This record gives sequence, C-alpha cells and structure tokens, in this order.
Amino acid sequence: MSVTAAPASTGARRARWRAAVVGWAFLAPLLLLNALVVLGPSVATVYYSFTDWSGLGPATFIGFDNYVKAFGDAKVHEALWHNLVWFVLFLSVPMAMGLLGAYLLSQVKRGQMLFRALYFIPYVIASVVNAAVWKMLLSPTSGVLAQLGIDQSWLGDTRTSLLSVNFVVDWHWWGFLAVIFLSAMQGVDPELYDAAKMDGASAWQQYRSVTLPGIRPTMVFIVLMTVIWSLKAFDYIFIMTQGGPAGSSEVVSTLMYKQAFNEYSAGYAAALGLSMTLVTAVILAFYQWMRKKGWEDA
Repeated sequence: MSVTAAPASTGARRARWRAAVVGWAFLAPLLLLNALVVLGPSVATVYYSFTDWSGLGPATFIGFDNYVKAFGDAKVHEALWHNLVWFVLFLSVPMAMGLLGAYLLSQVKRGQMLFRALYFIPYVIASVVNAAVWKMLLSPTSGVLAQLGIDQSWLGDTRTSLLSVNFVVDWHWWGFLAVIFLSAMQGVDPELYDAAKMDGASAWQQYRSVTLPGIRPTMVFIVLMTVIWSLKAFDYIFIMTQGGPAGSSEVVSTLMYKQAFNEYSAGYAAALGLSMTLVTAVILAFYQWMRKKGWEDA
C-alpha cells in the first residue's frame, strides 16, 4: 500500500506544481505591467513628496516640509472646502434624483428596458465630451440660456462657477445611480410588500419601511463611492473652469495639477496627492470596519 501510494502522491504534487507554474506564467506579464504602471509611480510619489523637486533635474530631500506647507496653505484649505461642498451636492442631488428615478422606473411595466437605456445615456457619454458641450451651452455669449435672454456668466462668476460644474456632473451621474438603485429595489423580497399592503401601508410607507431598508447596503456603498469620487473630482472642473475664476472652483486635484505643471512644484504636488490617497485609504478602512460590525445591514 505504501509503495504504490508514494508515487501517486509524488505525481499529484508534480501536477499541482506544474499548474501553479503555468498560472504564474500567465500572470507574470500582468504583474510586471502593474509594477511598472502602478507600483513604480506610487513608490516614486512617496519619495518625491519628501523632496523639493521641479519635475526636472535632481530632487533635494526636505523631509516633511511639503506636508507642513500643505497644512498651513490657505489655497489647500479653500480647495478642501470646495471638495466638501462638492461632496454635499454630489451626494444629495444625484442620490435623491436616482432614488426617485428608480422608484418611478420600478412602476413601469412595459418598456422598462427602453427607459433604462435613456437613463443611462448621460453616463455613457465621455466626460470630456459632456464637459465641452455643457461649457458651450453655458456660454454667456452663445449659450442656450444666453439666447433666451438670461444674462449670466455661469462659469465666469465666482458665486456660480462651482455650482454650475456640479450641476453638470449631477446630470452625468444621476441616471447611473437610478439604474443601480433599481437593481437593488428589484432584489427586495416581494412578500415584504404584500405584508405591508395587508397592514394597510400606503405607497410612501412601503417605500420608507420596506424599500429603503432593503436597499440600504447599496446606499451605503454609493455614499462611500461618492466620498471617493468627490476627492477625485478633476475632469469636469478642469475642462470647464480650470479651477477659476479666482480659485472659486478650485479643488485639491486641480490645485495639485497646477502645482506640478504650472508652478513646477512637483514635490509639493506629490505630497498633496499622497495626502489625498491616505484620506481615501482611511475612508475605505472605516467602510470595512462598518461592514464587519454589520452596520450597513442593521
């Protein structure tokens, strides 16, 4: 028994070893590419965040000076405030529109797939195209509103620039959120609605007591992603206002870009970028902690 079992065991080990080698051989190019594209620049960013570097030539090590500078920089404080305003607007408006749109769509019995596609159209259009088109629409000279006699420079006024760009981003995202929420609503147990109807619950009471608790995990996840998307806000702002006028729509991402490519302070920009990455990591860790505690399912 032992004589015949040993070769079989050795053969099985060899087969597993070959399978592992083949698997790693297929993964090796992707891992190498990931190391070159992600790991390498990440390590470089950490290093340069502790240096005085223009982006060209040698870098001078200055320790935590970039972080100390960022902590006391009024431009950073203003940009963070704009990120916070952006988050509040980006969380409340598209979420409310998405929940309303998902509920209305859930009541449609025929042609639901058509309406889903219509909801999704703003999201599938490239953000660069969306931003460029809306920039023309909001132009104070040739825009649609200007042609209607509304004399307002939406992107050129310090009071409305950030709100105007955020409106465009809300329009871009709300349909996507509606489709996500609709999928979550369709996963709620229909028997819960039947029980609520038997208890005499109105449509609003069913929505508040059955639908919203049923899609709570999805809502928590969307809130988390909204925080991250708000910290990463860049493309629409940069294309439509470039953070202006007078810094009224500046966020950390656009400030970081300007520090790196306009002010030639790549080391300072790296410190800003790494700081935002750490903030994002803390948020993700908090979300994982909430999941372990079962908060999102409570």
